[in-house]
Amino acid sequence: MLRQFLSKIPRNFGNSDSPEIARSNSYITAGSHIHRSTSFGPGIGRPCNTKRTSSAIFPASVVAGVEPLLPFKSAPNSEKMNLFVSKVSLCCVTFDFSDATKNSIEKDVKRQILLELLDFVNSGSIIFSEPAILALCRMCSTNLFRVFPPNYRSISSSSGEPDDDDPVFCSAWPHLQIVYDLLLKFITSPCLDAKIAKKYIDHSFILKLLDLFDSEDPKERECLKSILHRVYGKFMVHRPLIRKDISNIFCRFIFEMERHNGISELLEIFGSIISGFALPLKEEHKIFLQRVLIPLHKPKSLGVYFNQLSYCVTQFIDKDPSLSNVVIKGLLKYWPITNSQKEVMFLDELKDILEETNMVEFQKVMVPLFSRIGRCINSLHFQVAERALLLWNKDQFFNLIVHNRHVILPIILPALERNAQSHWNPSILNLTLNVRRMFMDMDRMFFMSCHIQFKDVEAKQRKIAEKQEKAWQRIENAANLRPITRNTNDMVTPLDTSISS
Repeated sequence: MLRQFLSKIPRNFGNSDSPEIARSNSYITAGSHIHRSTSFGPGIGRPCNTKRTSSAIFPASVVAGVEPLLPFKSAPNSEKMNLFVSKVSLCCVTFDFSDATKNSIEKDVKRQILLELLDFVNSGSIIFSEPAILALCRMCSTNLFRVFPPNYRSISSSSGEPDDDDPVFCSAWPHLQIVYDLLLKFITSPCLDAKIAKKYIDHSFILKLLDLFDSEDPKERECLKSILHRVYGKFMVHRPLIRKDISNIFCRFIFEMERHNGISELLEIFGSIISGFALPLKEEHKIFLQRVLIPLHKPKSLGVYFNQLSYCVTQFIDKDPSLSNVVIKGLLKYWPITNSQKEVMFLDELKDILEETNMVEFQKVMVPLFSRIGRCINSLHFQVAERALLLWNKDQFFNLIVHNRHVILPIILPALERNAQSHWNPSILNLTLNVRRMFMDMDRMFFMSCHIQFKDVEAKQRKIAEKQEKAWQRIENAANLRPITRNTNDMVTPLDTSISS
């Protein structure tokens, strides 16, 4: 069949002014399967009429008189762009890669053509024409854009921890990787005119790229991350739409699905975007921080993308330190109560945030903040208590406490005293005593005053507890002395016996 196809291809070049792109879709029969070949009009991804053919493995060249299998080095410069369009059009044929033995020759031919196209684009020898841009976008759409079946997506465990299973790799990856590399080199090529390319690398094209981030294949997500980052840098007109579309993915993940494979990669892209924001920050960027990035601390699978999320948040605070107040309030709002591993992550992020926090913003949140830190110090999970106590080793944190010790010490001292009296872990006990000693060295007189006040409050609470215990004891004794005179059978209401009767 391949020989029949090759024998039908014309061997001579036609005039260079004759090529036209056939903007239609066709269904190509490969073996016993029919595969869809998608092509574009001015709007990419728009389906047109369909056609079936069983007499060819690849479609005929869309450029009249150009042999698509001819090497680029054998073609004159005037015909190289026509040859490029013809080769790209051949690669619009898709195959079933789940069966490695099916169409193996055709798959190898397509792979060789893709590699040849990659070398040609990488050489940067000729400015890409509009038909060439259209053809390449059509080919990438046909090969890359697909819908993942429901059972393809990974399901997080009930504990929210990342799965330990091996990553799932796409069976078509040997060809997909070359297509991704080709698209990346094409976008970054100096021979590509962004003003023309933006008509075909449009909003619809970018949306479909973003949908592919849900792939379980980590290699594919890495390629997508590189491509989307270059698209954001080259096509400035698409930047607001890209930010909005990524934000929509985050919101669906937070409030609807809580399952998506590409959150960490998307956050990594957004981290580089945030670093390029101009000052002062626009209101839309601050809203994104409050309504998207901070709620991303809520899902159980936080550990999968925590490092990227923490980087994005600290980038915002680095740009505008006044946002530290907003971020700390958001962390306190979503602070985990029963998940100790997430608490450890929150404390690590809080440590980085406090490094960038100024005195004014710190004073706005120090009361609820140290109430939470005090509860973390008393945690029975030694890692949570350890992370909370190690905050005092940071110079910026220590300086903030020194200037606000008259407010902070009365809040934190009860937690320190309870740890010193009864915590089970020796290392936590030593850290607690060290922090206690720091406060004493700051202001011994005020520390003693707070300590005496704590003892008075503790004595009052002990008396209240003793009174409550005695009251319950009296109630229990009275109940034991009073005999049960009522028949217990009368206390049970019988079922309706109307059916049995």
